[in-house]
Amino acid sequence: MKKITILALAALAISFASCKKDRKCTCQTTTTFAAGGSYTGTSSTVTHEKIKKGQGVAACHNTTQTDANGDVDKTTCTLS
Repeated sequence: MKKITILALAALAISFASCKKDRKCTCQTTTTFAAGGSYTGTSSTVTHEKIKKGQGVAACHNTTQTDANGDVDKTTCTLS
C-alpha cells in the first residue's frame, strides 16, 4: 500500500512538471516570381530556449506574403 501511494504521488508530481526545453524552429523561404520561375533560399534555424511545445508552435509558423509586383514568398517552418 505504501509503495502505491508513493508511486501515485510521484506520478502526480511529474504531471505538474512543465516540459520546458530548448526547441528549434527551422524555416525555408521559396519565392515564386510573377514573371515566372522561383528561388529557394537557404534554411535558417532559430533556437527558443526553455519554452513549452505550445509556445514553440506559436513562435514557429508558416507564412505567405505577396509583394506589389505579384511575387509570392512562402516560408515553411518545422519545430523540433
